[in-house]
Amino acid sequence: MKFVKWIALAIVLAITLTAVAATWAYNALTEPMMVSEKATFDVKPGASIIKLGHQLSERGWIQYPQLTRLAFKLDPTLVPKVGKYEIKPDMSLMDALALFDSGDTLFYPITLLEGHTFRDYLAAMKAKGNIEMTLSELTDKQIAEKMGLENNSPEGMLFANTYRYHDGDTDLDIFMQANALLEAALDTEWSGKAKDLPYKTPYEALIMASIIEKETGIADERPLIARVFISRLEKGMRLQTDPTVIYGMGDRYKGNITRADLRQHTPYNTYQINRLPPTPIANVGVEAINAALNPGETKALYFVAKGDGSHVFSNTLREHNNAVARYQRFQRRKDYTSAPTQ
Repeated sequence: MKFVKWIALAIVLAITLTAVAATWAYNALTEPMMVSEKATFDVKPGASIIKLGHQLSERGWIQYPQLTRLAFKLDPTLVPKVGKYEIKPDMSLMDALALFDSGDTLFYPITLLEGHTFRDYLAAMKAKGNIEMTLSELTDKQIAEKMGLENNSPEGMLFANTYRYHDGDTDLDIFMQANALLEAALDTEWSGKAKDLPYKTPYEALIMASIIEKETGIADERPLIARVFISRLEKGMRLQTDPTVIYGMGDRYKGNITRADLRQHTPYNTYQINRLPPTPIANVGVEAINAALNPGETKALYFVAKGDGSHVFSNTLREHNNAVARYQRFQRRKDYTSAPTQ
């Protein structure tokens, strides 16, 4: 009889200890970790649940690394996904493990600005420090092939916008997103274009949009500048726009254009060629594309920068020369301040 009592007592004690242990484990798994402020945590390739426990313990966020093993026994479906995660002060260990399982990694923003070139975008990505650079050493043709482009250059084929990326994403990953948005915007704008435009393809309209983008940042002027350039093409006149000259100069451009530069023949020098340049000269937003495909109404064939970012438009060469004399007599040629001269 006494033996039976001891057995019963042992069973009660075991049940009590189990309940106490279960309560402790539940609290340890569900109470907030020792995180005082927002922080990031990297789940690296090959990280196991057990290894994550030791890493969290080393950060001082949990006291017992073995808790992650217990969590996995409670939910064997937990599989940590590689990436950088944001940990908040109110998160429990189970919350953190569920976050790692979800793959909801931290995003970073990068803004690809209107009027900037493909190489400018590469430099901006490199400066971020957490984008894997895979294209920097490749030629434009090689990059275009990797992106699956029909043309031999990626210039102008990216939509100027803000993009979100994960830590460790590649430059190609982001560029493919930007190209998809560009193609979508160009298709939409092309379908609603005005009649009787001098473009055979959407790509030619994109080239024009890039020139407009470089000429002005003033929204109201874009359609007018588009009309000036379209009118010049229709009349067989050269575009004569400095941004194309600058682009064609490449690394030779040091901030000023000389008369010798205007006489130098390049595929992009619209003082020398009787057509659009062969590729866009910058990347654009939807406003420039819309202006190229829906130009404004003006009889002007010329414009000149006033020096404050805006332009004076002229119908005749005499009017234009007077405007040049007024606004640029004492100015040296600078980026974005050019205008057709004849």
